[in-house]
Amino acid sequence: GKMAYACEVKLFNRWSYEDLTVPDPSLADYIAIKDKPAATAQQFLPHSAQRYNKKRFKKAQCPIVERLINSLMMHGRNNGKKLMAVRIVKHCFEIIHLLTDENPLQVLTNAVIQGAPREDSTRIGSGGVVRRQAVDVSPLRRVNVSLALITTGAREASFRNIKTIAECLADEIINAAKGSSNSFAIKKKDETERIAKANR
Repeated sequence: GKMAYACEVKLFNRWSYEDLTVPDPSLADYIAIKDKPAATAQQFLPHSAQRYNKKRFKKAQCPIVERLINSLMMHGRNNGKKLMAVRIVKHCFEIIHLLTDENPLQVLTNAVIQGAPREDSTRIGSGGVVRRQAVDVSPLRRVNVSLALITTGAREASFRNIKTIAECLADEIINAAKGSSNSFAIKKKDETERIAKANR
């Protein structure tokens, strides 16, 4: 049965994990926010220090917020500064809540689903001639690419800019969840899918 907690587990003690949905059934097993994959998908602080790279596909069990945080810690000067990334995401969720009045966890889930290319092109080189061949993207890779694109977009938007990375990340996630083309992730996704379509 389900473990009974003394109090409901909420992210940052604010955001509830109740009634979150993953609207895309193909990604449901790869976006860990529900009880189902692991009871560990619900945390107060998205900092579990678990070794998600020990086993293949182990990272699918990693809570989606923690994956977001891990992909934020990029670009040499920020490597390994997880607490900084946690703080960024904390602020970012506050901003998302202010702007959309929805549960930021749900908005993030939608953004991850929207921001992922469904079709990509791979290089097939034969005899010095390189042509691109369209391939479908696996669910896990869709989640990975989507998170990478969202954080990259936020990082580029906040670089040499007055806006903090939290604000940029919030914008990026909200736009990606809406599927609006202001989002870096959506732009990239459309571009990737367009190229793949041409290479079918």
